[in-house]
Amino acid sequence: MRAWWVENPGPIATGPLRMGDRPDPSPGPGEVLLSVLACGVCRTDLHLAEGDLRPHGFRRIPGHEVVGEVTGSGAGSSRFRLGDRVGAAWLARTCGSCRFCHRGSENLCLAPTFNGWDTDGGYAELMTVHEDYAYRIPEVFTNEHAAPLLCAGIIGYRALRSSGLPQGGKLGIYGFGGSAHLTAQMAIYEGASVYVMTRSVAAQRLALELGAQFAGAADAQPPELLDAAILFAPAGGLVPVALRSLDRGATLAVAGIHLSDIPVLDYQKDLFQERRLRSVTANTRADGREFLALAEKIPLRPSTVSYPWAKADEALLDLSRDRFTGAAVLLGPA
Repeated sequence: MRAWWVENPGPIATGPLRMGDRPDPSPGPGEVLLSVLACGVCRTDLHLAEGDLRPHGFRRIPGHEVVGEVTGSGAGSSRFRLGDRVGAAWLARTCGSCRFCHRGSENLCLAPTFNGWDTDGGYAELMTVHEDYAYRIPEVFTNEHAAPLLCAGIIGYRALRSSGLPQGGKLGIYGFGGSAHLTAQMAIYEGASVYVMTRSVAAQRLALELGAQFAGAADAQPPELLDAAILFAPAGGLVPVALRSLDRGATLAVAGIHLSDIPVLDYQKDLFQERRLRSVTANTRADGREFLALAEKIPLRPSTVSYPWAKADEALLDLSRDRFTGAAVLLGPA
């Protein structure tokens, strides 16, 4: 099969990705083989290529927002049929036996694996996924629009719930890319007022088009104190900025897997009066199922920019330079 992989992690402009031929994967017990129809381009893929997240394995194939057609199955696999359209997301497997798995917090599993980091992902013609960690794709979404739901959407959903946003509350969103623009739609659908802070003027326009009450610069002060906020931008310097925009008792949820250093916080200005700072780590399968049901009900309108599969390196370069709004998706190669 043809695939892209991380050859030598480094700045994306130096070409850390390589394209070539790799052996076709074979599904193991409980796994299905997917012919890749589309794969979202996530900022985590960029972190992997540039070495902010070291690849777990030599020549790792990125990609964890994968829409594919089932073309094969391993021993004991019975959940899907040949020809079914399914999705593979960030979470590839959990141990099922640690204290976190037992209490329903499998996103905190002590021995998890992740697609496109621990196992080869969707920047390829074929990939395998365990059937218990795959999702049925609602028919309302095209392949292109379904792809970003499988990470950007799921993580945005978990971040929204983790923020503790009250019914009808005021939500601040810092950064407005693939995940944030989907989260804004969910919050607005559920009755919230959304305030967006982002450095991209195009993203500010998109936020307003989607129904945000306010859109300003990344460090802008929203016109009202916020009942909750989510930081999507991987910029630790925005943490104190966001905390100081919160009302008493409100929470800032940080939704990225990688974040630059957070400046020293001033307890009185940033955290006092029961303001809370928390991270968002991966997701549970329940998050994925709940989110996809909500996405279908709304239905969400992903803003996407498509790239031919052969231009995966260009898509990551454009992501690094904020050359598009919404989410990038690789189409094909299947």
